[in-house]
Amino acid sequence: MELSYQRRRAVAYFSMEIGIDERICTYSGGLGILAGDTIRSAADLRVPMVAVTLLYRKGYFRQRLEADGWQREEPTSWAFEKLLEEESARAQVQIEGRVVHFRAWRYDVRGEGGYAVPIYFLDADLSENSEWDRGLTQSLYGGDDHYRISQEVILGIGGIRILRALGYHEIATFHLNEGHAALLTLALLDEAAKEAGRESVIQQDVESVRSRCVFTTHTPVPAGHDRFPVDLARKVLGDRNDFFALEGVLHEGHTLNMTYLALHLSRYVNGVAKKHGEVSRLMFAGYDIEAITNGVHAAAWVSAPFRELFDRHIPLWRKDNFSLRYALSVPRDQLWNAHMQCKKQLMGLVNHETGAGMDENILTIGFARRAATYKRADLLFSDMERLKRISNEVGKIQIIYGGKAHPRDHEGKELIKRIFWAKHELQHDIKVAYLENYNMTLGAIMTAGVDIWLNTPEPPMEASGTSGMKAALNGVPNLSVLDGWWIEGHIEGLTGWSVGEPVHGKGKERDHSRDAPSLYEKLEHAVIPSFYHDRDRYLNMMAYSIAINGSFFNTQRMVQEYVLNAYFNR
Repeated sequence: MELSYQRRRAVAYFSMEIGIDERICTYSGGLGILAGDTIRSAADLRVPMVAVTLLYRKGYFRQRLEADGWQREEPTSWAFEKLLEEESARAQVQIEGRVVHFRAWRYDVRGEGGYAVPIYFLDADLSENSEWDRGLTQSLYGGDDHYRISQEVILGIGGIRILRALGYHEIATFHLNEGHAALLTLALLDEAAKEAGRESVIQQDVESVRSRCVFTTHTPVPAGHDRFPVDLARKVLGDRNDFFALEGVLHEGHTLNMTYLALHLSRYVNGVAKKHGEVSRLMFAGYDIEAITNGVHAAAWVSAPFRELFDRHIPLWRKDNFSLRYALSVPRDQLWNAHMQCKKQLMGLVNHETGAGMDENILTIGFARRAATYKRADLLFSDMERLKRISNEVGKIQIIYGGKAHPRDHEGKELIKRIFWAKHELQHDIKVAYLENYNMTLGAIMTAGVDIWLNTPEPPMEASGTSGMKAALNGVPNLSVLDGWWIEGHIEGLTGWSVGEPVHGKGKERDHSRDAPSLYEKLEHAVIPSFYHDRDRYLNMMAYSIAINGSFFNTQRMVQEYVLNAYFNR
């Protein structure tokens, strides 16, 4: 890659995980997929961006489910040498006083017009390093706090150093996608001090760094915010009293909180939906937090039958996602035919993988999320007898699940087991399937192939959610709790249906126990009757899901907002 090409890059995008290709196993879920979709749209829009992440040779893990639903994790590997191009440049960081060497592998993401955004995957598996240091870029979200903060040194500090080694000297904005990369602020502080002829950083360097950083926070869930004891931070980062003494670096004087570090050293901060921006302002009082609602990359997540349909009726949809508004004019029989092609593909996969014997003519509900308790994947099974009655008397339903639990999330694993128990209890009344090892391919097939996309998080814990956006792009109406993006995308009876009451503020007064009865009411009196007895209305909802939500909740619009509000607005 020519140096002149590199110097034209103005934005550096840092993310702990990036999901850009099914074969590149460097993502675990929504954060990584969002990062990949962001980079795709940046390439489409010719945004002068470069991206940085870590190379995880062992990937995340392969999920195997036992007969009772208990999750087993199996190591995975992928042919990174065949998919990525090794760069000759090298860089190093210090961890606990040791020099850790690393290199970068490049993958170019090409947009619709051929413009490329390079992703650099950092790799510490070099012979110069100790065995432990070589393992720092092996596993995504693996190990303990010591392992994690050491990884974050490579991502944040090492990421900037490798960019400099590669010739990227003109970057104006550094985008921290979640707090994992917050240590890049230390590297920028050191650069500012060096430019001023000093060996240590001082308070006046903070403004210089703050003017160059943009931070996106993604979750109100406490576990999603990395916090490290100051003793561990000092051990790993070394004798950096100048850094730790700076105002805003240590939270409450004794914790290196990556979220607060990023908040304090960024000129622009945003949540990932309007409601999440509000919740984040309540969580992090005193910080100015905006909101840019997430999206998905339309061309990547629209299924083949719908791509062909859009190409015929909305030929410019790839270059201008907003033109999906014209989906309202697509003949409804063609919408249905495209949907049934997607559904037949899903039914074939489910029946082959699980032997569930599902029927393409039955209303099919999809739910695929990370298996975390606050996402309440089992809410649908709160009243089994009522669910059976609805299916037997109002209209038959069948349900498809997918999603991994974090290896250390015992409650998440128990959640999957409860779904398997419900599957057994309902076997004579409702067919339930759980697809193991949920990934990008399964996500695309599921979000396009079900008739209804279900999402039931405990509000306001859902920052945004993007699976329902993928469903909407494929004409699948949403049935969801009013949280995250659905607050903005929901028009009752037009783009889908709501479950339960809206949440106000931090949601402390909300009665979550009313959600299950609300879900059953919507199924019994709205969703099922519409699907079986008012097909014209259901087809109109499909069209409106695409025209209203598909045209807006995409990364093309999202990246344009970042360009206007964050990247070049100093």
